[in-house]
Amino acid sequence: MLAILLTTYAAVFLAEIVGDKLMYTTGILATRYRPAPIMLGMTAAFSAKMGAAVAVGAAIARLPRPLVASVTALSFIALATTVWRKPMKSERSKSDEAAAKGVMVAFAAIFFSEWGDVGQITAATMAARFGSPLIVWVGAVAAMATKGILAAYLGAGVRRWIGTRVSPALVRTGSVSLLLVLGAMAVVETLASS
Repeated sequence: MLAILLTTYAAVFLAEIVGDKLMYTTGILATRYRPAPIMLGMTAAFSAKMGAAVAVGAAIARLPRPLVASVTALSFIALATTVWRKPMKSERSKSDEAAAKGVMVAFAAIFFSEWGDVGQITAATMAARFGSPLIVWVGAVAAMATKGILAAYLGAGVRRWIGTRVSPALVRTGSVSLLLVLGAMAVVETLASS
């Protein structure tokens, strides 16, 4: 059981860590929101996505690429709009409303984009191979959460650094621009893989 868990963790982590746009998306979110709500929303989204991958692995790989690309595009556009509309003034309050918004934005950004990606396909393959869906799910979610935590803390570090050196308007414009570029890259990659 431990071998299956560790094998799944390593396979999904390695498959996801290289060139993954959601890692960068999480980092960008961390420049605008506190890390804890982002990690909570991201972990919930990863849990749901990996649950779907383990449960219906082969079907996820066969989702129509234009559908996946459309949902991914809409997700990144909505995320860019949310970041653009967030006040430029840094809000240091730790209100429940601000935390809840960070959780929802992180969840939506991750849950509604890049279905059938390499991490989900890896988890689905591991579940089919080992026949232990719960253990595979735990390993896959742990790998995805590790990736997200790394990105969120790097993004938070960048947020602290740029907070004293860069104007909020430039940060917002840069964040929105990067999100739109990442979204376009995700759509092109999704459509090219069909």
